Amino acid sequence: MTKTALVYSHDFSACSYGDYHPFKVQRYRLAFDLMEEYGLTRLSNGHIRECGTVSDLELLTFHSPDYLRRLEEFNCSTESRADFRYGLGDLENPVFPGFYDWARLCTAGTVEAARLVTQEGYDIAFNLAGGLHHAHRARASGFSYLNDAVVAINGLVAQGLRVVYLDLDAHHGDGVQEAYYDSDRVLTISLHETGRHFFPGTGFETETGVGAGEGYSVNVPLIEHTDDALFMKAFDEVAYPLIAAYDPDVLVTQLGADTFRTDPLTRLEITTHSYSYIIKKLKALRIPWVALGGGGYDLVNVARAWTIAWGIMNGVELNPRLPPQFVRTVSAMGLTNTMLLDAMYWAEARDRNLALDEVEKSISAIRKRIFPFIIGSHAATSGK
Repeated sequence: MTKTALVYSHDFSACSYGDYHPFKVQRYRLAFDLMEEYGLTRLSNGHIRECGTVSDLELLTFHSPDYLRRLEEFNCSTESRADFRYGLGDLENPVFPGFYDWARLCTAGTVEAARLVTQEGYDIAFNLAGGLHHAHRARASGFSYLNDAVVAINGLVAQGLRVVYLDLDAHHGDGVQEAYYDSDRVLTISLHETGRHFFPGTGFETETGVGAGEGYSVNVPLIEHTDDALFMKAFDEVAYPLIAAYDPDVLVTQLGADTFRTDPLTRLEITTHSYSYIIKKLKALRIPWVALGGGGYDLVNVARAWTIAWGIMNGVELNPRLPPQFVRTVSAMGLTNTMLLDAMYWAEARDRNLALDEVEKSISAIRKRIFPFIIGSHAATSGK
């Protein structure tokens, strides 16, 4: 039986980016509530674990000392503060009392998830509040103040472990790619909406790493209207074979739900169909797995996606209709979805053909440039 841990704290939802900011921390509580309604917080093999703490030394494995000092300084301020050198205090990354404490809590959850799968025998550990993948070494970005994935992965690499980081968010995982761009100890793979006219403006097929990291950064940029079948195609023909060939000690995934077709900030058109398909295939790899939350700006989509993921991780088949109490809760919030699961979505023919052409171009480029590094080199050293 798979041994799993859900890393969760009620304090994940104990702050606010602002009434009009798209990042709503209430999504963590809503996701947990939906899991409770389905009985997924009372499983014999699935444990709810607290976050623990993260030390300054762990944060300093990626973030610069001056940046952390400024975060600490602003954390306790009751006045409006900003330092645009560090990306702090603008509309995207607001400064509010306790924001650094909250970012540390989210990061501690990811560090704890990594510890659980490497030291306590858990097969899967899922931190809902992880996956804040845009934070850079000395700059907040994309609603992210600390890069929890990088801090946790640095701890794994320090143990001599090899890691695959797979990012399924609609936005490119630029902060994580930056951290390992010159390393072959971490293979980063990101499937995302193209950065041509979309934040963060990176993540093209030509970004493949430098030095020892050449060939170990993989990007599949997807154009608007990429649907379920095309998203699964990108995963099956790029991500899955590369993960299998690299054969990591630990798999870290960012499971953002902003790829869904009803997300207000993005233009991809996937549903729970392809999301579930990918989660099932990742579980079937049987690699120690650290799963992280990520983006998602439709609150019900986030709750549905992460509940589906947690259910699959635990081998629980869920009722395709949302529980009545949850429906009443979201109805009171002005939200109307009543289904957990969506039917597979096909984009309109013209849009789909354009998206298919782009996916096939990306796959072809990656096969030529990346596959020789990963599949060729690791086939000869599969024993690690």
